[in-house]
This record gives sequence, C-alpha cells and structure tokens, in this order.
Amino acid sequence: MKPGHSGVKRLWLASQYSWQGLKAAWRAEAAVRQEILLIAVAVPVSFFLPVSPLERALMIASVLLVLVVELLNSAIEAVVDRIGAEHHELSGRAKDMGSAAVLITLIMAVLIWLGILWH
Repeated sequence: MKPGHSGVKRLWLASQYSWQGLKAAWRAEAAVRQEILLIAVAVPVSFFLPVSPLERALMIASVLLVLVVELLNSAIEAVVDRIGAEHHELSGRAKDMGSAAVLITLIMAVLIWLGILWH
C-alpha cells in the first residue's frame, strides 16, 4: 500500500489485498480449499443443530480459526520457500511449527463440536 493513504481509501485498499490473498491461497493451497469447503458445510449445518446462539458462535468460530491458522501457515511456507529451496534446519522447523498449529486448531475445532453436541 502506498504511504499516505488513510481512512476509507486505506480500508478499501486493505480489503483488496486481503481478497487477493484469499484468491491466491485458494489457487495454490489444497488445504485452504478443503477448509473453505468444510466451512461452507459446517456453518449452515450449525444453524440446524439444537444449540444456543453462543454455542453456535463458538462452533463457527472454531472452524474459521482453522482457516485463519492455515492461511498463516501457508504464508510462512511461502516465505520460507522464497528464501531458498535448500534444506535448512530453521526453515524445516518453521514449516513444521506452522503445520503443528494447524493440527492443534483442527483438534480444537473437533473437540468443540463434539463437546457441544454431546453435552
């Protein structure tokens, strides 16, 4: 974003860059496509379940958080790959930690859904 933009112009440009990021993730990352499809199913399903509005919000937030963490993981992987293709311990560690974060949020989402549905 060019310096000097503020207010509505800055928000508009930021939203455009965010949209570009989502489109790039959709094109380049199979996991992002799978998680968006999961969200497209899980969110409507949550409205047919006998849960409170707060429980529904928690269920939806948990699957959205998986996507957020996946996007951050994909960004880490892109930066690491941009730096170089040769193996480096720190690059591998960064990628593994990003992947671990995605796994933890997936487990958390499953536990939230199961916990709410089986209470």
